[in-house]
Amino acid sequence: MAKKQKFPHLLRSKWTATQSHWGWRHFQVINRKNEGKWIFAELKASCDDSVRFWINAQQLKDPNLWLAGWKTLKEIRSST
Repeated sequence: MAKKQKFPHLLRSKWTATQSHWGWRHFQVINRKNEGKWIFAELKASCDDSVRFWINAQQLKDPNLWLAGWKTLKEIRSST
């Protein structure tokens, strides 16, 4: 039986940062990397292709840092 993949829907998922990163809040996962027990996601700003960075995918589960989907400022403020 195959081992269950962690974060199976990570690629192409959309995220909103509760705090801006390099001036942007809306990001999309464009790549994933498995490194032993860790999973990393490469995020790209939705409005600027030059803004890219890797994070531990576990951080995306923290609602104080990231919200699933693209949210408005009003939605961000009401969730934190």
